[in-house]
Amino acid sequence: MKYFLTSALVALLIAAPAPILAAELATTTLTIGTHKVTAEVAKSPAQRETGLMNRFSLKPDHGMLFVFERPGPLSFWMRNTYVALSIAFINADGQIVNIEDMQPQTDDAHWSKGAALYALEMKKGWFAERGIVAGASVKGLPAASGVR
Repeated sequence: MKYFLTSALVALLIAAPAPILAAELATTTLTIGTHKVTAEVAKSPAQRETGLMNRFSLKPDHGMLFVFERPGPLSFWMRNTYVALSIAFINADGQIVNIEDMQPQTDDAHWSKGAALYALEMKKGWFAERGIVAGASVKGLPAASGVR
């Protein structure tokens, strides 16, 4: 019986889809005021769904930029995310709409306070420590994922 359970577990692990790894994502450099950010770019639905899940750390001044097809209300949660994060929702003009702090491993919804085309996740407190608030401009944003 023990062998059967082990074999079944191995079969499930082999059949499970592999998570999108950081090495598979392109990066871009963003500028917010005088601050530079190296951001992994999550453009596809699968990349956005995986996000920063199953990670236990972030390098200094590194984060993840989520790029959507069109502006609209955005909502994020922290299921299977182990690093406390702050998220900046950014509109199509590159302005930060709002910034929210998020606790690890929760299903609490964090919403944009207006139409957003991008979301930038950084280590919790990164924006506040640099005095970055709603209305700040983000430079270097890639084209929306629906634009080729």
